[in-house]
Amino acid sequence: MSKGQIILGIDPGTIIMGYGVLSVEEKKPRVDAMGVLKLDKFEDHYLRLKQIYDRVIQLIDSYHPDSLAIEAPFFGKNVQSMLKLGRAQGVAIAAALHRELPIYEYAPLKIKMAITGNGQASKEQVAGMLQRMLHIPDDYMLPQLDATDGLAAAFCHYLDTCRPKIEKSYSTWKDFVAKNPGKIRK
Repeated sequence: MSKGQIILGIDPGTIIMGYGVLSVEEKKPRVDAMGVLKLDKFEDHYLRLKQIYDRVIQLIDSYHPDSLAIEAPFFGKNVQSMLKLGRAQGVAIAAALHRELPIYEYAPLKIKMAITGNGQASKEQVAGMLQRMLHIPDDYMLPQLDATDGLAAAFCHYLDTCRPKIEKSYSTWKDFVAKNPGKIRK
């Protein structure tokens, strides 16, 4: 990812959809927006899907992101909930496809691991870590953790694509020394 990228992150949901917009200038991330779309006031599931589509289009048209990072549905025991969540994700993806955005899907475990180092981290831990890493003021944080979950998807994509890659890997210190004889002082 080059200089001047904008990433839209979405945490899909049929009751609350969270989103975050992250700008990256010279590999430094900055929060441009974070929020939620509350859908519980709509009784009709299909009307909720339309609201998701419309809001994602609106976010794309407002912030002009270069990519969409979206949280993948996790496998739960309730099949109906999974189906509804999958539909919400699909509608958000359809909106991004309509605006010709590249889409990157991340499992919840990968997002949590990227941000906290713990794939089993709580939503509160993810929110707290994002607040510290991105220097988000307390008054900008929302009570709905879906907003920081959306931002977390965007930040995970940033980490996945903008971080300097370590080209060489070493299994032991002896391996490192053997492959870097000019860097070792005796």
